[in-house]
Amino acid sequence: MAAIQEDLSSSFIVSKDEANLRLDKLLSSHFPEHSRTYFQFLLNQGGVLVNGLPLKKKEKINEGSLVEVYFILTPEMTLEPQEISLEILYEDEHLIAINKPAGMVVHPAPGHPKDTFANALLFHCRMLPGKEPLRPGIVHRLDKDTSGGLLAAKTLQCHGKLIELFSQRKIEKHYLAICVGTPTEGLIDAPIRRHPIERKKMCIGSERGKEAKTLCRVLKKNAQLSYVEAQILTGRTHQIRVHLKSLGTPVLGDTIYGSSSANLRFKTRRQLLHAHRTSFIHPITGAPILIEAPIPEDLNRFILQLEEL
Repeated sequence: MAAIQEDLSSSFIVSKDEANLRLDKLLSSHFPEHSRTYFQFLLNQGGVLVNGLPLKKKEKINEGSLVEVYFILTPEMTLEPQEISLEILYEDEHLIAINKPAGMVVHPAPGHPKDTFANALLFHCRMLPGKEPLRPGIVHRLDKDTSGGLLAAKTLQCHGKLIELFSQRKIEKHYLAICVGTPTEGLIDAPIRRHPIERKKMCIGSERGKEAKTLCRVLKKNAQLSYVEAQILTGRTHQIRVHLKSLGTPVLGDTIYGSSSANLRFKTRRQLLHAHRTSFIHPITGAPILIEAPIPEDLNRFILQLEEL
């Protein structure tokens, strides 16, 4: 039996437009980053439930049905520990925080089965002294090209409690970004949904969109660029990138939501978005925790230029 990735699950309600679609086609529509072959594997492994029951790929699904997906590693993607250097920002016996560099993938997936943050973290935890090997649970994600702080639990008890803190919005996360232009400051309150045509993208949409709120503050600016702090009050896929694009001020270097002409002009190699500060009450000890990930060199170069101006 393949291993379930405890921190990777998702669910959705079948809409009227999706009613009577075959289950495998419905899954491919919602999760285009995975292949139809992968979903066939997932269905065979019991990793997909419809209204609490496993169904076959050819089954047609009724409107209003609850589809739960538990992403499972295929046999060739079994999570193995790998000795990869990590920059540790905080660690105790319950949890660990890492500064993820831009370019590092967080979880194994089809097409990227190793050299991920999860592989490195598993190696690190197994090397710690103790009677039993630890298996970390990563409780949130960053896009491949977003740098900054990532939290992971080192025990099942802490894993569950961290998930509760995230779901109750009791973990405060602040990001730093370089934007093209200058966004309007204040609360961005705009629901986010998957793009109806380009299924790997997200977009603003009140119909079928999920609540998404971001607080935006401009720290420095000139006529072309701005240095922005964004606090996410909800945790939607690509939230900051989509919200800033909706204001006409996309993240510099963003190849999906950004400005290709600005990216070329400023010679950026990745989206300049960094998870800078995370604060919360430790779910086991009750102590206040503040974790700060140092600003990376590529982002800092633009900050210094704006300060000089």
